[in-house]
Amino acid sequence: MYSVGDKIVYPMHGAGVIESIEEKEILGQRQSYYVMKMPIGDMKVMIPTHNVIDIGIRGIITSQDVEKVFQILSEQEININTNWNKRYRENMIKIKSGNIFEVADVVRTLMIREREKGLSTGERKMLNSARQILVSELVLAKNMKQMEVEDLINKYLNF
Repeated sequence: MYSVGDKIVYPMHGAGVIESIEEKEILGQRQSYYVMKMPIGDMKVMIPTHNVIDIGIRGIITSQDVEKVFQILSEQEININTNWNKRYRENMIKIKSGNIFEVADVVRTLMIREREKGLSTGERKMLNSARQILVSELVLAKNMKQMEVEDLINKYLNF
């Protein structure tokens, strides 16, 4: 399905480049894995090739989609639930979806909320995770450095 050099997104982890496809024996079972190198944190992730669809692996976004992400980030009006538990669950569902637009919305709403009211420890961790997922995909889609992408995100959010 995917080949070495392909840029893919692993929901809840972020985007990366397939460095190799390897066979490994884990718990007595021999399986084929994509070895994905993440652009942030120099981390490598092994993804079983047989269930990429179930996991939600997808290719990275196009340049038109990048513009849509920045459009989402630039919206200043937020409709956020006041109940912390419900808000946290809704945001977690968006992040787990693997949809970059949903992740961008979580980053936007949490950053605006942080600026206006502050965030709980749990929401701050969620923001950091969502932001890393967003940045990792934008780094690959825009072929930019991590700091450049973070500066762009801050610019669109007026930070």
